[in-house]
Amino acid sequence: MTTRIIGTGSYMPEHIVTNDDLAKIVETSDEWIRSRTGIGERRIATVENTSDMAAKAAQAALRQAGIGADEIDLILLGTSSPDHCFPNGACEVQAQIGAVNAACFDISAACSGYVFALNTAHAFISTGLYRTALVIGADVLSKLIDWADRGTCVLFGDGAGATVVRADEKGILGMNMHSEGAKGGVLTCGSRSNGNFLLGKKPDLGYMTMDGQEVFKFAVKKVPECINEVLENTHTFKDEVAYFVIHQANYRIIESIAKRMKIDADKFPVNMEHYGNTSAASVPILLDEMNRAGKIKSGDKIVLSGFGGGLTWGATLLEW
Repeated sequence: MTTRIIGTGSYMPEHIVTNDDLAKIVETSDEWIRSRTGIGERRIATVENTSDMAAKAAQAALRQAGIGADEIDLILLGTSSPDHCFPNGACEVQAQIGAVNAACFDISAACSGYVFALNTAHAFISTGLYRTALVIGADVLSKLIDWADRGTCVLFGDGAGATVVRADEKGILGMNMHSEGAKGGVLTCGSRSNGNFLLGKKPDLGYMTMDGQEVFKFAVKKVPECINEVLENTHTFKDEVAYFVIHQANYRIIESIAKRMKIDADKFPVNMEHYGNTSAASVPILLDEMNRAGKIKSGDKIVLSGFGGGLTWGATLLEW
């Protein structure tokens, strides 16, 4: 028995911020951003928060799966930007959608969050502990960005993606997850608890900081490694895989991964031009777009891979 995706959904805020809009607040240009990242615009939340977007994506996935929220046994939310320290975002989603029978918790693995959450759900389902799960990736990184820092503010957008997964005879074939905490300093965001009455400071959530060159080198090295690992462990050849759905951080990163793995870039779908880097949401948003466009066929083998702060990275091989 394994874990199969039976429904997908996504939600993005309506408000669009273009590269030209950002050029009005930082020293940049549409040409500069596009040539270095492949990003043309991003969605920015104005009234939505993380749990709201996650719940809307979840409801879309449930509708496609054709099941009720009361059939969900487990809700896992991959996010780095929950609305509260507690209650966790997954519990807030549970309350909004009425998934009264689900156990709920968040997974913090930055941009790897959805892949880590999917693999965790698979581990629970494989043991027989749960049968049906809702796996979500959602982030509102616009709340964590220093909008005066052109090295980060041009990259990120907000959104949510979700999948309903269920125990089945086909689905996930293999997975892996990795971390390297010693290099966590290259991509960080300030603590929520950096103040107290003895220090005379109020708790505050700091801005995101990133060493872009180090993140680029990390991704281009580690993503091919974890993809090759899952392929080798499942005795799967690269040419058997229909698509490689990679975290949408930067077009140059994906292009370099395809080149390093000697795989046609057409097998690496991209959508960051319209959404930017949506962190844990990027993989399930892209997967939902592909699914609803009819690009994925029953029996297709697909590799999902995420990489991000922690440092964290991992991959999942599944049969649709």
